[in-house]
Amino acid sequence: MNIPANLKYTEDHEWVKIEGDTATVGVTDFAQGELGDIVYVEVETVGETLERGAEFGTVEAVKTVSELFLPLSGEIVEFNDSLESEPEKVNTDPYGKGWMIKIKFSNADEIAELLDDAAYKTLIGG
Repeated sequence: MNIPANLKYTEDHEWVKIEGDTATVGVTDFAQGELGDIVYVEVETVGETLERGAEFGTVEAVKTVSELFLPLSGEIVEFNDSLESEPEKVNTDPYGKGWMIKIKFSNADEIAELLDDAAYKTLIGG
């Protein structure tokens, strides 16, 4: 199980990479493994400002559809549109080419509420 130490995590199995006032978000290696083969990623919230915990999109696997939740409040400024034609990148490279959105976050205090790698590992029973 790949759980990079340089990232933050949510209890909803998203990972967050903080760079300045921007956060890149995707689903964890654990989550993509649980979902199985991902066939579609839908994000129609680019340009919207949402609160932490709001649904920002969905990921569809062969057997299920799962909601995606915003880990930090802010504006969704970018969607990885390569996922429209290659959603399998979420399975093959969840922490790299499989990233989903970028957020210009509005409340840096929320970062402290995210999980570190050790806490996330405990959450998933690792």
